[in-house]
Amino acid sequence: MNVVELSQVKKSYDQFVAVDDLSFNIEQGAVFGLLGPNGAGKTSTIRMMIGITAPDTGQINVFGRPFERKSLQRIGYLPEERGLYKKMKVLDQLVFLGELHGMNPAAAKQKAMEWCERLEIAEKLQSKVEELSKGMQQKIQFIAALLHDPDFVIMDEPFVGLDPVNASLLKDVLLNLKKQGKTILFSTHRMDQVEKLCDSICLISRGRSVLQGNLKQVKARYGKNNVQIEYDGNGDFLEHSQLIGSYNNYGNYVEVRLAPGADPQQLLRMVAERSRVSKFELMEPSLEEIFIDVVGKNDA
Repeated sequence: MNVVELSQVKKSYDQFVAVDDLSFNIEQGAVFGLLGPNGAGKTSTIRMMIGITAPDTGQINVFGRPFERKSLQRIGYLPEERGLYKKMKVLDQLVFLGELHGMNPAAAKQKAMEWCERLEIAEKLQSKVEELSKGMQQKIQFIAALLHDPDFVIMDEPFVGLDPVNASLLKDVLLNLKKQGKTILFSTHRMDQVEKLCDSICLISRGRSVLQGNLKQVKARYGKNNVQIEYDGNGDFLEHSQLIGSYNNYGNYVEVRLAPGADPQQLLRMVAERSRVSKFELMEPSLEEIFIDVVGKNDA
């Protein structure tokens, strides 16, 4: 079953086309990555899914039906632009937001206290939002999106403002939600997080889908034409070699993209003749490299 279905959706603002003939499906229980550069149309797409705006043309179904206001009781949304009331105390705010999603005050209070304990901010329940760090405010917004136990969770840049420890904490929560069968839409510029969390992706550029599908299958299409090399030496083997299409050099560690048709074994022999090799690994390109390649070609 698909929790979300977009079919040939288009949205314009005056003469600017934000979303252009966009179609994709999100399966129940999947973590779906909606990716794209700034201004690609990600947030416009999300806003149409939850009824903030309506598409000019096309169809959006949520939970198997055209969008209905009552569907919001089953949706949790963490917006990219945060919307907390700065003068309210944390607990009062979470209870209020829970009530907006149909929870009774006692249940909302209990859930809020449990979530704050889980995310290690229980001591801030009586603090005003304006007294909290950006990272703590992000946690409060995260809790607000999950308090009413939604079936479909939308996370727009959920790791912004978080240090690595707290980012890992939220990542574990999202993985646990997936185990519970929740469906998660995940929009971010953090390609490393997408690779760890997402089952499938849709990459959009200038409002149009330029790449989508199962993440493993998408990466497999590009083949294993990348090599990670750790070495001792001066790295002169990187210059003027017809075997190397491009590379990122970090000193004694380099990521190489092979030239079309290049033999990785020939590259290994060449490197070994000039340096002491401690690692030579042939691998698929990272999602970040695919992102840059696909978006660059689309812009061109």
